[in-house]
Amino acid sequence: MALALGILPVALLLLGFPIFLVLLAAAVTALAGFMDMPLAALHQNLFGAIDAYTLLAVPFFIFAGELMGRGSVAGRLVGFVQAAVGPVRGSLALTTVGSSALFGAISGVSAATVATIGRAMLPALRRAGYPETFSAGMLTAVGAIDIVIPPSVAMIVYGVAAQQSVPRLYAAGILPGLLLALLLGAYVAWFARRHGIAGGGRFSWPALRAATLRGLGALGAPAIILGGIYGGVFSPTEAAAVACLYAIVVSRFFYRELAWRDILDAAGSTAVFTGQILLIVACAAAYSWLLTVHQVPAALAQWLGALQVAPWQLLLAINALLLLVGCVLDPISAILLLSPLLVPIATAAGIDPVHFGIIVTVNLSIGLFTPPFGVNIFIAQSVLRLPLAQIYRGIVPFLGVYLVALLLITYIPSISLAGVRWLVP
Repeated sequence: MALALGILPVALLLLGFPIFLVLLAAAVTALAGFMDMPLAALHQNLFGAIDAYTLLAVPFFIFAGELMGRGSVAGRLVGFVQAAVGPVRGSLALTTVGSSALFGAISGVSAATVATIGRAMLPALRRAGYPETFSAGMLTAVGAIDIVIPPSVAMIVYGVAAQQSVPRLYAAGILPGLLLALLLGAYVAWFARRHGIAGGGRFSWPALRAATLRGLGALGAPAIILGGIYGGVFSPTEAAAVACLYAIVVSRFFYRELAWRDILDAAGSTAVFTGQILLIVACAAAYSWLLTVHQVPAALAQWLGALQVAPWQLLLAINALLLLVGCVLDPISAILLLSPLLVPIATAAGIDPVHFGIIVTVNLSIGLFTPPFGVNIFIAQSVLRLPLAQIYRGIVPFLGVYLVALLLITYIPSISLAGVRWLVP
């Protein structure tokens, strides 16, 4: 059994097989070769895993983000943030960070933010005299905030995998996401001051009012989504459906930028992306079921308990593991693969599973821009035409900022849990 559930998946992963095939092959091998159980059990687990009401939010949020990303939403958000920042030194870099955080509150998909905000900001950063290496690193790294700030697709998947409340996870992600944006903003402001980069134009209330009115349609999306969830108007899944309708109305009728053909194209892209996610969800659920049947998580928790490891030491070891896994797996795959193993261990050590979910999410957000397989790196290289060597050099200081935030979020649980106490009854 260890061969099927342990050695075989690792070998297939190292050989470069897609993660869903890795998990499915391990499950089929375990059932057919080592268990006296009909293969119908595999079918039941595959289809049962995606028969979850909460997962309906995934295609809805992706579709809403696709629609909002195809028009001028990014440019309007950039204009609003830039008008609010005003003459502060490093205003363009601060605008990039703020716009990425706002766009993340709409799309929840990191790659979309890198491509959309990157295209809007890169020419202006070049004209303002920012070093190309700094710009490349910043545009690649800041998009990772998006899987921490709600609405986050990764948090929905963790909620399903760990059987945790998505509204609680969303509430827990607000302050950590803002902390990341604050630390990134502090670093880029310090960088601009150190390198003598000039600030923006003079702050003007009329300019801010005009930028706010211009971006009102885009700014309304996160307000409606989060306000509706925590106001008790609708559930996260219903909020995702409302976000879709809102995105269609704003893009088609308010801004008048998308034709019906564009909306259908966005729906097609959403279907493909959702299919990829749900395929991984189904195969990971079958693999996790086999791990649970053979009491692997319980055995690991018992083993760690016998070692008498302090909670802070356990969290340090889990952080190191997740950082390594994030280098080779995307966040969705990593969450589905590791949650059945790590959540019982963390719970047994007295760690709140919602707090642990934020730790997992922040860890895996770092993997989005970490070599060798960081998705954001490939997006920045292909869409923004940035040299790979510059991206690698540029992300190093931003990696340090994220690690500082990760340590704070890990060892100060109130950063995550305060939002839950304030927003969730």
